[in-house]
Amino acid sequence: MAPSAAGRRGRAGCTGAPGQEQGDAALPLSPLPGTPAPRHPPAMLMRESPFPSRALAALDCLAWGLIAPSFGAVNRLLDLQQTTAERRQQQQSRCGQCCGCAGRALAGLAYTTLLLLSLPLAALGLLLWLPVQAVRRPFAYQYTAGTAPAEPWDLRQRRTFTFVSANVCLLPSGLAKFSNLGQTPQRAAYIARHLAPASPDSPSARAGLVEPRHGETNSYGGTLCTPPRPPGSVTVEVPEETAEPSPAVLSERFPADADFVCLQEVFEAGAAACLRRRLGGTFPHVVSEVGARGLRGGRLKLLDSGLLLASRYPLLAARYRGFPNGAREDAMAAKGLLAVQVLLGSARGQRVVGYIGCTHLQAPAADAAIRDAQLTLGLRWLQLFREAQEQRGDVVAFDVLCGDLNFDNCSRGDELNQRHRLFEVYRDPCRRGPGQDAPWAIGTLLNYLKIYEEPVSTPEKLKRTLSQPAGRQQYLAGPILSSGQPDPAAHGPWQGRRVDYILYRQHHGALPLQTEVAGVSFITQLATRSDHLPVALRLDVAPAPP
Repeated sequence: MAPSAAGRRGRAGCTGAPGQEQGDAALPLSPLPGTPAPRHPPAMLMRESPFPSRALAALDCLAWGLIAPSFGAVNRLLDLQQTTAERRQQQQSRCGQCCGCAGRALAGLAYTTLLLLSLPLAALGLLLWLPVQAVRRPFAYQYTAGTAPAEPWDLRQRRTFTFVSANVCLLPSGLAKFSNLGQTPQRAAYIARHLAPASPDSPSARAGLVEPRHGETNSYGGTLCTPPRPPGSVTVEVPEETAEPSPAVLSERFPADADFVCLQEVFEAGAAACLRRRLGGTFPHVVSEVGARGLRGGRLKLLDSGLLLASRYPLLAARYRGFPNGAREDAMAAKGLLAVQVLLGSARGQRVVGYIGCTHLQAPAADAAIRDAQLTLGLRWLQLFREAQEQRGDVVAFDVLCGDLNFDNCSRGDELNQRHRLFEVYRDPCRRGPGQDAPWAIGTLLNYLKIYEEPVSTPEKLKRTLSQPAGRQQYLAGPILSSGQPDPAAHGPWQGRRVDYILYRQHHGALPLQTEVAGVSFITQLATRSDHLPVALRLDVAPAPP
C-alpha cells in the first residue's frame, strides 16, 4: 500500500457544487474494472488547501502569522504548569524546587511581556482571520498517489476490515497540561510512527487484535473459528463460577493491518501535519483539519473539531456537520460529526461501499443533556448522509461509528446517554444493555494523575497492570455521578469508564452481505502519551445466509 517514490500528494478541502450544503464532497477516483461511470460528475477537483483560491490561503497564513506570537505566548504561559512527571523529576534534582520556581517565574514574566506587546498584531490578525474562515471549506483532504485501485469484490468470499479509534490528546502543549500531558510535538511523532508501521504484511500484523474463542464465557459466539493465541496479547482466564469478570484482550501494539484510523483531539496544527506526513505512506486518503472555525452561529470557534480520519480505501464522499450546542470548555471547539463513504471495490458492475462516522461529544460530565442532543443529531446526520450518497445497486459492506462519546456504560451519572436510541440502531460489541457491559470489557479512560507511575509507564507494563483487577481499580477512572465526582456507591470491582467506542450497524433487508465481529482489542501503545486507551474492532463481512 506504500506510495511510489514519484507519488504526488495533495490536500483538498471538500465542498459541494452549487446547490450542495457545505461539507459535501465527491472525490474524483480512477475508474474500477467493471464499475459503471458515476451518474453525476465529481463536484470538485483536488486542491492543495481547504480554500478556494491561493490568495485566500495566503491571507489565512498572513492572519495566523499575526496571531501566532500572542497564541504562542499564551501557550507557553500555560505550559509552565508541570505534569506529575516533571514535578517528580524536579523534586529529585539537586537544584530543588526553589530554582525551578524561580525559572518559571522569570519565564512567565517574559511570556507575559511578549503577550502584551503582541496584542495589537493579534487584534489585526483576528480581523483578517475571521472573514477568511467564513469561506474556508470544513476539512482538508490528502491523497497520496501511486497506490493500487480497489480490486473487484467476489461477494462469495469473506472480507475483513480493521478499525482503530483513539483520543490522542494532541492539543497545544499548554492546554494538554490540563490532562497531565505535554510535549505535543514529541507525542505526535511517536503516535504517527506507531500508527503507520512499515509493512502491514509482517507476521505480527494481526497480533494486535485477538478473536474470541469458542467455549469462552467472554466470546461473541457465532461462527468464529478458534485461532491460536498470538504473541503480544494478554488474556486472564477466570473460572465460570467466579463472580470476578475478566478483562478484554489487551495489546501492546496497534494492529498493523488497520484499514481505517479515526482520531480525536488532533487540535495542534504541527501534530496534524506530522500525522498526515507519516500516515500518508500507509493510508493514501487522509481527512484532517475538520471543522468550521471563526464566527459560527454567533459563537467564536478558535479550534477545529480535532477529528482526523485515515483510510486505505478511496473516499467517494465526505461531510462534516458541527454541533450547535457546544458549551463550557468545548464552546470554542468546532466539535461535530465527520461522515465518509469509502469505495471498497466493485461486484457485478456495482459499487461495494462502506460508511464511517467519526465524532467527539461534549466533554464535561454534567452535560449529559447536551450529549443526548448531539447523539440525536449525529444519528440523524449519518442516516441523511447515507441516503444522499447511496446509489441504486450499491452493496453496503459496513456502517461504522467511531469516537470519544464522553460517557460510559457503568456510571449512574451517564444513565441518560446509556439509554439513547443510538444503541438500538448501532451495535456496541462491548455492551450487553444499558448500564451493563460484557464481562471482558474494560475502561478506556485512565486516571490522568497516575499515567506516569512506574506500573503503567510503558506499553508492556500498562498491559500487565490492567490485566489484574487491582491494577484496573488503581489506574483506570472509576464510575462517576452526574456532577463528575466519583460515585461512592459504585459497585466493585468495576472495570473502568469506557468512553471510546467503535459501533457498527447490522445489515437489514435483502442485502447480500452481513457483518460479524471478529475481534476487539484495547491497546496500551500510548502509555504516558495519552490519557485514553485506543480501541480496535475487526469486522468480518461475509455472504448473507440464503
